[in-house]
Amino acid sequence: LTSCRKAVETSKRVNAKWATVVPGNFTRDLPMGIQTGHVIDNLKRAAEILEPAGLTMVLEPLSDNSDLFLRYSDQTYGICRAVGSPSCKILFDMYHMQRNEGNLMANMDKCWDEIAYLQIGDNPGRKEPTTGEVNYQTIFRHLKQKGYTGVLGMEHGNSKPGKEGEMALMEAYRKSDI
Repeated sequence: LTSCRKAVETSKRVNAKWATVVPGNFTRDLPMGIQTGHVIDNLKRAAEILEPAGLTMVLEPLSDNSDLFLRYSDQTYGICRAVGSPSCKILFDMYHMQRNEGNLMANMDKCWDEIAYLQIGDNPGRKEPTTGEVNYQTIFRHLKQKGYTGVLGMEHGNSKPGKEGEMALMEAYRKSDI
């Protein structure tokens, strides 16, 4: 909660609208339902701090290791619904969601009302679109059809170094843009 108060002050200085939140690792000796209840309780208290400031915590399910508590879009959706605040939403990182669950568009649609922000990264390698298995042209078309006008965070590296990599990145987005 102290971090939330600090985040509010920082967000005012930099005009931030979102703050990424990752609940951390799960505990093997405590049932997941109990842990989920604890996470919801803590996020409700955090939302009480963030909501008046207009700051939204975006919960990011990750694929970095199997001990992380938050890993799936449906799990994150349920937590956001239970918190019940406009200051608690999903950061749908397509790289992590492709690794953890696949079926990106269907899972996005199921969680749509709780998604605040989307991030891009192809899999494998977390590089720009067209370098892996994710068909970003189809995903971008889907987002346009849904009327999405929010931010698409480019949270990935370049597949090539230097200027060549920058040119490849721009070409990948041109190719993927519908």
